[in-house]
Amino acid sequence: GHIPCGLISHPDKEHVLCPLGCTVVIQDLDSKKQTFLHGHTNNVSCIVVSRNGMYVASGQVTFVGFKADVILWDFQKKELLARLSLHKGKIEGLAFSPNSLYLMSLGGQDDGSVVVWHVGKREAVCGSPASACSAGSATVVVCSSCRDEMFVTAGNGTIRVWELDLANRKIRPTECQTGQLRRVITCVKMADDDNYFYVGTSSGDVLKVSTNNKLMTDYGPQKEKFSSGVTALLLLKTGDLIVGTGGGIVALCKGSNYKIMKKIQVQGAVTSLTCRGQGHQFFVGTNECQIYRINYNAFKEELIAACHNEAVHDIVFPLGTSDLFGTCSKNDIRVWHTPENRELLRIVIPNMTCHAIEFMRDGKSIISAWNDGKIRAFTPESGRLMYVINHAHSLGVTAIAATSDCKQIISGGGEGQVRVWEIGERTQKLGEVLKEHVSAVSCIKIKKNDRECVTASLDGTCIVWDIVRFVRKQMILANTLFKCVCYHPEEYQIITSGTDRRIAYWEVFDGSAIRDVEGSVSGSINGMDITSDGAYFVTGGDDHLVKLWDYNEGAVTHVGVGHSGNITRLKICPGNKYIVSVSADGAILLWKYPG
Repeated sequence: GHIPCGLISHPDKEHVLCPLGCTVVIQDLDSKKQTFLHGHTNNVSCIVVSRNGMYVASGQVTFVGFKADVILWDFQKKELLARLSLHKGKIEGLAFSPNSLYLMSLGGQDDGSVVVWHVGKREAVCGSPASACSAGSATVVVCSSCRDEMFVTAGNGTIRVWELDLANRKIRPTECQTGQLRRVITCVKMADDDNYFYVGTSSGDVLKVSTNNKLMTDYGPQKEKFSSGVTALLLLKTGDLIVGTGGGIVALCKGSNYKIMKKIQVQGAVTSLTCRGQGHQFFVGTNECQIYRINYNAFKEELIAACHNEAVHDIVFPLGTSDLFGTCSKNDIRVWHTPENRELLRIVIPNMTCHAIEFMRDGKSIISAWNDGKIRAFTPESGRLMYVINHAHSLGVTAIAATSDCKQIISGGGEGQVRVWEIGERTQKLGEVLKEHVSAVSCIKIKKNDRECVTASLDGTCIVWDIVRFVRKQMILANTLFKCVCYHPEEYQIITSGTDRRIAYWEVFDGSAIRDVEGSVSGSINGMDITSDGAYFVTGGDDHLVKLWDYNEGAVTHVGVGHSGNITRLKICPGNKYIVSVSADGAILLWKYPG
């Protein structure tokens, strides 16, 4: 949701497109089916669809000094047509000419050039620096509505209208005059007849510029400017404007005097506005990962998609069902319905980060671990707060687990203590403190009979505890920060992994190492989960790959490529239908479990 104009309604009125990390997602509006365009090596920074709907182009970010690719895709076949690479660092904006003859691309701050590509020949026609030395950098590029040879770039204190001279392979700019106004341009919309275009500014007003004499004809609103700037614009057939602002307001404005006729409030700053068909319906995308559908006549918002907009820290399934799962992140816990991929419940605790969650076996509560040192329990249907354990840990609660009789909660903290809480009907009291770890506890797993648990910590130890007598049974040492631990279902072995990228099998009885395999080529392994029969397990980590392993062979059988952030946790659902993985860029990915 952070990419300006990232949400696009396809001209066929049946699909919407949006970038997610390194991929472009195409979603069917009726069936909700998603297709993915894989090909970028880093995060997608802009995306555009040609007017006839045949082509999609997307640009990406790279590291400073490296080439950033623009990829041209065939929409119908969903395949890569060409990689166009000239720009460095980042692609700031893309635009197709009205008849899809040319593609204009604008480089980022380190690149500063605008290039015209010939779509049919898949080659560059010509390029030029995008803005004058005296002006700031250009961030927006928009093509004319009627002529293939004209386009506009705009940015910090600069608005330019360009003409393409194909015979001499040159592009020639004309600076637009805005009189006394100094503005940072955030978005541009061209009129259907090409006579003028509107630009939205970070100061919260809209300027109207004539394309013929390159002069600003008028601007508004003069008095009541939009708070937090204009971030998106839509021009309707009636000549009226729909304006999206950084304050989350979507307003319908009169084209002549910019007077607000209707307005609604959405959650997060508006980053995209896109028309479906003739404008009877339009979509709004915000930077808090919310997508709304708005009918023009009623002018009421309807939330059609939402997700986390911060790193997701944990994912859990309730006992025995694959239709629901819970995830937690900064500010909130969300419960999702798997068959329809929609959000059922959102529990918001503002400005706090939830590190771990667990569904109680009896299904009566969701328990959660928070960075303010509290354990909070909520009802799973309504999300009502049931109880809070204050000061559960001094440096935030980092891991949590519950026994199967639902009478005890075991929690781990940032200071390394493991605490056992006795949970009664209306009381929660501290039962025992187990002090062995000297750094944050990252994972806790409890044996089926509730008599033993294993805790993994960032201090390089895993400890098997007796939680009836509250003593240490066994300690496992390794030169790594342990991130995850799993009991084999028969509970005589455990597998661990962490920052040394190795997956280790250990004997629970005496803590001896059985086997040690290389889990990943680069980056720590942050999450693992094992199937209920113990035949396979999955791992995920900083290499962005989901790997399915054969437990006995210790070999990878399947690899899933799709994440563009570090995978933080992953789970195999009860019944082995899906694997769900969550990552630091806020994505939740559902994978089909290999048959």
